[in-house]
Amino acid sequence: MRRFSILKTVMLSGVLALAGAAAHAADLNVGANIGNVPWEFQDESGKTVGFEVDLVTEIAKRLNKSVEFVNIPFNGLFSAVQSGRINMAVSSITITEKRLESVSFAQPYYDSDQSLTVMAAGGIKDLKGMSGKVVGVDTGSTGDMWATNNTAKYSLGEIRRFEGLQPAMLDLAAGRIDGYISDIPALQYYVKDKPEIKVVERIPTGEKYSIMFNKGDPLAKEVNDVITTLKGEGFIAKLHETWFGAKAEDTTSTVKVADMPAAK
Repeated sequence: MRRFSILKTVMLSGVLALAGAAAHAADLNVGANIGNVPWEFQDESGKTVGFEVDLVTEIAKRLNKSVEFVNIPFNGLFSAVQSGRINMAVSSITITEKRLESVSFAQPYYDSDQSLTVMAAGGIKDLKGMSGKVVGVDTGSTGDMWATNNTAKYSLGEIRRFEGLQPAMLDLAAGRIDGYISDIPALQYYVKDKPEIKVVERIPTGEKYSIMFNKGDPLAKEVNDVITTLKGEGFIAKLHETWFGAKAEDTTSTVKVADMPAAK
């Protein structure tokens, strides 16, 4: 009986090992917070689509590598690239000096700002209307950093943290939060067919999005070079038109080639 159990254990371990290998069979495992419209989300058929999905898929094609997207909460993307669980991460991730101390980025491909989104019927028209109110942010995001740094300036009553746009929007609709501070392109895309929700203020922060890697990973330079090629071919500008319905301005990171960012 015991020998039989040992044999079963060995066989089961082998099956699990093969299953584990199959789960990570792609050349490039890319972490993404799926649900982050229009960057990476599931369409009606359940297929993962979006601006950054199209971009990374094309980059992998140019590198002659297969790619698999792994759904990870935004705040978990940083430890995932540092541990090697994934090769790179996307989710409209802003390049910051602080982040460059522990991870690497390719050159930026999108310029962004923060924004305040509220229920249209709630009467809040701008940040001044958030005095004493509850504001939602995504954990560890630049919206989280902005709200934390400006709590006193705008007399914010409380900051509640979420793992993505969808749960925050559910709480906004239910009245559990009064406003939501996050990246403006995602919110403008989300509310375009939802008149009951409104982006009421653009918050200038001058952010730039890119793909994140483990610190010093040579893959970052390879991907950066491909991005340079794709900008030259107009591929990323075309993605902008596809997902935002507008032409990217020539002065933006979507069109202009830039150096790889480095910590100062």
